[in-house]
Amino acid sequence: MIYIAERDSASVLAKSHKSSKTGVTQSSNATAVFGTSVACILQPEVTYGPYYVSGEYIRHDMRESQLGVDLYVDVQVIDTSSCTTIPGIYIELWHCNSTGVYSGVVASGNGNSADTSNLNATFHRGLFKTNSDGIAQGITKFPGHYTGRASHIHVIAHMNGTILANNTYISNNYAHIGQIFFDQDLISSVEATSPYSTNTQQLTTNSKDNLLAEETGNSFDPIVQYVWLGDFVSDGIFAWISIGVNTQYNQAVSPAAYLTAHGGVANANGGFFGPGGGVPSVAGAVVSVLVLLALGGLAWYKGADIKDFVAKRWDQLPFQRLKE
Repeated sequence: MIYIAERDSASVLAKSHKSSKTGVTQSSNATAVFGTSVACILQPEVTYGPYYVSGEYIRHDMRESQLGVDLYVDVQVIDTSSCTTIPGIYIELWHCNSTGVYSGVVASGNGNSADTSNLNATFHRGLFKTNSDGIAQGITKFPGHYTGRASHIHVIAHMNGTILANNTYISNNYAHIGQIFFDQDLISSVEATSPYSTNTQQLTTNSKDNLLAEETGNSFDPIVQYVWLGDFVSDGIFAWISIGVNTQYNQAVSPAAYLTAHGGVANANGGFFGPGGGVPSVAGAVVSVLVLLALGGLAWYKGADIKDFVAKRWDQLPFQRLKE
């Protein structure tokens, strides 16, 4: 096993994660990619953000008809209590498309909010079961960007869930919630290609992303290692990362929507103040605080625990979206 020395954001951002390994591709075995020792370090828990959809498909390929640079991702999952890999755990990934839009959610700040068909969309979402080496592999498109966040992919580790007849997965056991990132020069190379170059939203760099900084606070490096699969970045990318999880942990989650047998269904209690990808206005934040106080008063009137009420709603205020 490998115990990694403490890192900070500056050292992580200064490091190139482009691998010098030769002959490594998405078809390489676990030893060729990850070596013979596991990196036994817990990935910090961070927000799942405003666009999580529960009940997605178990599938290797999440691309559907989306355009962009092919991205193969290997995620090795480590049990930090034993420093051994975990076979049979489900890893869920989701991210925005090349122009900064998430599928499965209709909301202001997430593409065209008048396009209600996006509630039924499932691109760039999926779950993968780890193999005997504790590795889950999926193929997607390299994520684009949206205002306020650097390019990233959300990660959830599920345990003890249920596979439904339509090959979707539901679970109330969220053993880990995190995010993974990419070198800034890799992002720049991808962003120079179409359709990423048509994205007019402001690009936030890694150095300005608070969640990336938060994930480096526990000696963890949330940036994937990678190789190009050809002479040009447009030929595709193979990326890999090891994440340590606490299998006894279970975090409460309130999805923005649910994927059902009849399509997407918005969750009235998810993203309470309206999820979005951009930086909210001060006026919007003030209004939301006033609404929160009013609802808190109603909760008090009905005998609810005000402290518990506020704690559950605080992270859903618009100004908190800067962290998502």
